[in-house]
Amino acid sequence: MKTKRKPTFVEACIPIAFLIFIISIGVLKYDADPQIPLLISTIVASFLGLRLGYKWYELESGIIQTIMPAMQAILIQMIIGVIIGNWIIAGIVPTMIYYGLQILSPGIFLPATTVICAVVSLATGSAWTTAGTVGIALLGVGQGLGIYTPLVAGAIISGSYFGDKMSPLSDSTNLAPAIAGTSLFEHINHMIKTTSVSFIISVIIYGIIGVRYAGKELNIVEIDMLLSALQDQFVITPFLLIPPVLVIVMVALKMPALPGLLGGGVLGAIFAVVFQGADLGQILDVSQYGYVSETGFVAVDNLLTRGGLQSMMFTVSLILVAMAYGGVIEKTGVLDAIGDKLVRFTRTTGSLVLTTALTCIFCNFTMADQYLAIVVPGRMFKDKYKEKHLKMKNLSRVLEDSGTLTSPLVPWSTCGAFMSATLGVYPFAYLPFAFLNLINPVVSVIYAYLGFTMDKEDGYEEGDNSKTVATDEKIEVAAK
Repeated sequence: MKTKRKPTFVEACIPIAFLIFIISIGVLKYDADPQIPLLISTIVASFLGLRLGYKWYELESGIIQTIMPAMQAILIQMIIGVIIGNWIIAGIVPTMIYYGLQILSPGIFLPATTVICAVVSLATGSAWTTAGTVGIALLGVGQGLGIYTPLVAGAIISGSYFGDKMSPLSDSTNLAPAIAGTSLFEHINHMIKTTSVSFIISVIIYGIIGVRYAGKELNIVEIDMLLSALQDQFVITPFLLIPPVLVIVMVALKMPALPGLLGGGVLGAIFAVVFQGADLGQILDVSQYGYVSETGFVAVDNLLTRGGLQSMMFTVSLILVAMAYGGVIEKTGVLDAIGDKLVRFTRTTGSLVLTTALTCIFCNFTMADQYLAIVVPGRMFKDKYKEKHLKMKNLSRVLEDSGTLTSPLVPWSTCGAFMSATLGVYPFAYLPFAFLNLINPVVSVIYAYLGFTMDKEDGYEEGDNSKTVATDEKIEVAAK
C-alpha cells in the first residue's frame, strides 16, 4: 500500500496557484461563471491527493465532510429565494419601498441604511436575512432616490455584517470563539474595541458621500411615477409591514433560522392572498421561479423582477463546487503545509495578527467559505498566540475581523455569491463601497502593531517566562 505523506510547500502551492490562474483567466478575462474553473481546480487538487497516497474514497469523504456544514446555509438561501418572491407578490417589498421613498432623503440615506441594516442584523444574527428582506427594500429606495446602486449595496453589506458579527445569535460569532478557545461574550466584548471604531468611521464616510447627494435635485416626476406604478400594481398598506417585523422578532427570540424564515415565507403567501388577491397557482409559480413585474415602467420592473427558489440555484451550485475544492485541499494537508511556512513570519504580535488576517482573506479567496476562513487559520495560529501569551480572545477577534468581514467581497465565496444573487450587484462592483468590511481588518492589524487592546494572559508581563517554565515543569511531571 502506498503510504500517505504530507505535501511539500511547492506541491501545496500547485492547486492554489492553479485556482488563482484559472479563476483570473476564466472569470476576469472571459467573464465566465466561476463554477467550472473551481471544478477543474478540484480535479487538479484531487490528482495531487492521489499522488500523495490518498485513495479516492478518502478525498470524497473530505468533500462530503466539508459540504455538510454548509447545508444549512444552502437551505437558508433557497428559503430566502422563496421569501423574496412571496414578499413581492404580497406587496410587502413594494410597501417598504413606497414608504421608504417618502421618509428617507438622499442626504441621509446611506448612513441611515447602514444603521438600519446593523440594527436588524444585530437582532437576527444574520446578514443574509437582513440583506434578503430590508436590504432588498432599501436597494429599491436608493435606486428611486437616484443613488449609485453599488454604493447602496455597499452600505447594506456594511450594516448587515456589523450586526451579524456582533450578534450572539450569529453562527460565525459563535464559531470563532469556539475555534480559538474563549467564551462567546468575552469574544464579543473584545470585538467591540475594533468593530465599533470601524463602524463609526464607515458611517461618517457614508455621511460625507451623502452630502454630495443632499444638494441633488430630486427627479420628483420620476419618483411620483415610481410611486404610482407601485400603487397601480399593488395594494399598499402599513399592515404589509407585519411579516418583516414578525420575522425579525422570531429570530431575535432565538427561534432557529430555518423555521423562522419559513414562517416569513408562509406569511408572505397568506398576505398575497388576503391583500393582493393572488391564487395558489400564482403563489406556487412565484415561489419556484420568482416574481415578474410587467408594469411597463423599467425602474419598477427591473427592481421587482426577482426571487424564487430557482434564482438561488446558481448560488447553490457555486457553494457545492467551492466546498468540494475546499474539502480536497483541507483533506490533503495543503493548507497545513502552507501554514508551516507562514508561521515563520510571526515573530512579533503585529506580524502574527497581520499574517492571521491575510490568511483569513486568502482562505476566503481559495476555499470560498467564511467558516473555513475562520476554522483553518484558527487552527494554524492558535499555538502561536499561546506562545506569545496572548489571550485567545485576540485570535477569535482577528478571525472575525478578517474572515467574516471579507467573505462577501469574494464573488465565488458562499457569502459573495449570496449577496450578488440577492442584491443583483456583482461583488467587485460593491467592494470599494463596503467600507466596514474593508476598514475593520486594517484597524485590527493597526491595534496589534500598536499593542492596543492585545490582552496578555492573566499574570503575564513582557519578559516574564514564569508561565512557560511552570508549563514545562507540569509536562515533565506528567511524563514521569
